[in-house]
Amino acid sequence: MRCVPGLTIRQYGDPVLKERARDVEDIDGAVASLVDAMIETMYAAPGMGLAANQVGVQRRIFVYDVGEGARTIINPSIVESDGEWVFDEGCLSVPGLSWEIVRPNAVHLVGVDLDGNEVSIEATELEGRVFQHELDHLNGILLVERLNEDQRKEALKILRSRTLDISPSDPDGLSNLFSL
Repeated sequence: MRCVPGLTIRQYGDPVLKERARDVEDIDGAVASLVDAMIETMYAAPGMGLAANQVGVQRRIFVYDVGEGARTIINPSIVESDGEWVFDEGCLSVPGLSWEIVRPNAVHLVGVDLDGNEVSIEATELEGRVFQHELDHLNGILLVERLNEDQRKEALKILRSRTLDISPSDPDGLSNLFSL
């Protein structure tokens, strides 16, 4: 796990990242406190978005900032998408790595804000990408699952080497045996 001030960002391999988050029933002081801590954690990481399950909370909440200040979306869903946009995408739960990923260019996101007001946002390019990425997290999908077959093989090789603390150039850890 990666620690930053506020909350701990869960890393690839943590089972909480593979679970679909549950809807928020009541927006109360606990939710507001969680959102404040998530925003602090997102900025400290630094990142553009952070889903609640990335900090171990299985609720459908994400925070984001694409340059216009931090915003919160609760119980989000994408009701429409269109087009195609390739962009180099990274993830706080898979730090230091990024891949070109194809996603829809335009999305229509609905949900509620921290005050319980309905939100309806039509977003393109970076903002739309952040919405899709964070919604994937809330649905238990990591960006590694969005990679093409060759990208996924390379990504898993790197991630396994991190988990086992071995060199990515020696994914099976056997080269030391033959250098003796």
